[in-house]
Amino acid sequence: MSMLDKLKQALKGHEDQAGKGVDKAGDFVDEKSQGKYSGHVDTAQDKLKQQLGRDRDMPPQ
Repeated sequence: MSMLDKLKQALKGHEDQAGKGVDKAGDFVDEKSQGKYSGHVDTAQDKLKQQLGRDRDMPPQ
């Protein structure tokens, strides 16, 4: 079992809270980098939320 699978299992049923944590972490990075990497941070947030299963109802872009 991979680390991502273990993480998904642990977060099962708490996807919304995990998504909020991802958003908060991304906002922190944006603040510390003064928005320099905002596009990269947003992309990483979206991909991580997809991996965690929070954006299942959103169509792929």
